[in-house]
Amino acid sequence: MRYAIRMDSMPPPSPDWCLFLDVDGTLIELAATPFESVADPEIKALLVEVGTRLGGALALVSGRTISYLDALLAPLRLPTAGLHGVERRDAAGVLHGSELADPALDGARAAFKALVNAHPGTVFEDKGRSIAIHYRLAPQYEPRITEVVSGIAARAGPHYHLQHGIMMLELKPAGSSKATAIAAFLEEPPFHGRRPVFVGDDLTDHDGFEIVEARGGISVAVGDRVRAQYRAANVSMVRAWLKDLAALPPSAQAAPPR
Repeated sequence: MRYAIRMDSMPPPSPDWCLFLDVDGTLIELAATPFESVADPEIKALLVEVGTRLGGALALVSGRTISYLDALLAPLRLPTAGLHGVERRDAAGVLHGSELADPALDGARAAFKALVNAHPGTVFEDKGRSIAIHYRLAPQYEPRITEVVSGIAARAGPHYHLQHGIMMLELKPAGSSKATAIAAFLEEPPFHGRRPVFVGDDLTDHDGFEIVEARGGISVAVGDRVRAQYRAANVSMVRAWLKDLAALPPSAQAAPPR
């Protein structure tokens, strides 16, 4: 991973890109809890316009479930990778993976709930195939939460991976990541043959940055929590850049997002 080389600047827009976007902290402001996020009409319209300019080569790559993102951005149904790559909907609308609850996580699920109940201000999030604890509202518990969750993850076994994020920890199936999701998109139309660009703000976005750089693409960090080739100061700067992208002449390579 290279450190940011162009601070508080964005790469000049190009119609030959395929664009991968994190959501929370990138397209919309971070909320106090994972259940309070709101997507305003402006960002929905921008996603449609940018997708049209890029011939449909735009996808969301998030730790949220696909169903959550569909509800957040309704009526849009964009190509989307959810749960850090565990599930993915391609540009043709085909779903890969499942967001159904994983019964093998039942023991860890109960342990996470007990941990949250013992630490006021922490929040449990059940995503079906993965589970998470957020401690943004109770940062004083970070050492204890990290210690206990690391033990729970170890007992869950090698088929599960402990994903570290900003003020959160998530236990998810091993073998999937934002990098594997981006790699899969890049093998398919309308993404194949285009230069990949990934924009994200969290520790969970590092592997996505690495794969787009390895494929000759561009990484863009938002805020000062992570490093990439470029850095946007905040969500507002990302949105201004998306408006520049939307002003490009339309690409004729594929249909716009639905």
